Amino acid sequence: MLETILNIYLIIQNGFVTSFKVKAYEIEGGDDEKIQFLKTKAKEDYKNAYAFDAPQNKNGEFLSYNKFAKLEKQGMHFQLFEEIFSSFSIPENPLICVTPVVDGDLVENN
Repeated sequence: MLETILNIYLIIQNGFVTSFKVKAYEIEGGDDEKIQFLKTKAKEDYKNAYAFDAPQNKNGEFLSYNKFAKLEKQGMHFQLFEEIFSSFSIPENPLICVTPVVDGDLVENN
């Protein structure tokens, strides 16, 4: 069965998550195969991924990467990707690979 999976990039500038980029695929296979596929495509996908704005607080400030990491540990980081999920019509519990891009440098996941 085909499933839409996503490579999501956290664009981090000076310690703050300032935007997201996303590349979607529809593929079949097991979850491990899909994650491995996304990891192998991460570097080339970044160049032509769709850009999305990162959320800001009421003062117009971006979320620090440290706060994002805390949300991620609690499994709450998916809330930040709601706009992305609705743009790609993604169901609950999507399979994603999140790759940080720190001050312009892609941090590859192993």
